[in-house]
Amino acid sequence: MIVAALALAGIFISLYLTLYKLGVIGELSCTIGSCETVNTSKWSRFLGVPVAAWGLLFYLDVFLIALAGTLARFEDEPAISLVLVGEAAVGVLFSAWLTYLELGVIQAICIWCVTSAAIVTLILVASIADFREVRAATGVENTEAGSS
Repeated sequence: MIVAALALAGIFISLYLTLYKLGVIGELSCTIGSCETVNTSKWSRFLGVPVAAWGLLFYLDVFLIALAGTLARFEDEPAISLVLVGEAAVGVLFSAWLTYLELGVIQAICIWCVTSAAIVTLILVASIADFREVRAATGVENTEAGSS
């Protein structure tokens, strides 16, 4: 549920930035940094799609997988946790690349982007913890079943 809650926060941030990029919102509320500079730069699109929209798809996917992992039939399934770890790792790498672009190329920082990077990092940490817990729980069950 922690991963789902974090993903939900990411959904709201990326939706806000996507709506700005699509022109639905006229001005970003950004008290710290230069959000508009970052979000209007040539780097604000990836493969022709706004980076924020990629983030929205990412967070929606993580949210749905995390919710599926709370269902009784998937609760002790290490595959769900492993998928979340993999997706979060890719998300952290993508966020690191975007942060490099902000600091090294654009020379401006967006507090919304930094917040999203922090959220995806927390998702990775929580996903790794969940994977370890699920793996340990299934390992104990398998050991007990094998000794009977």
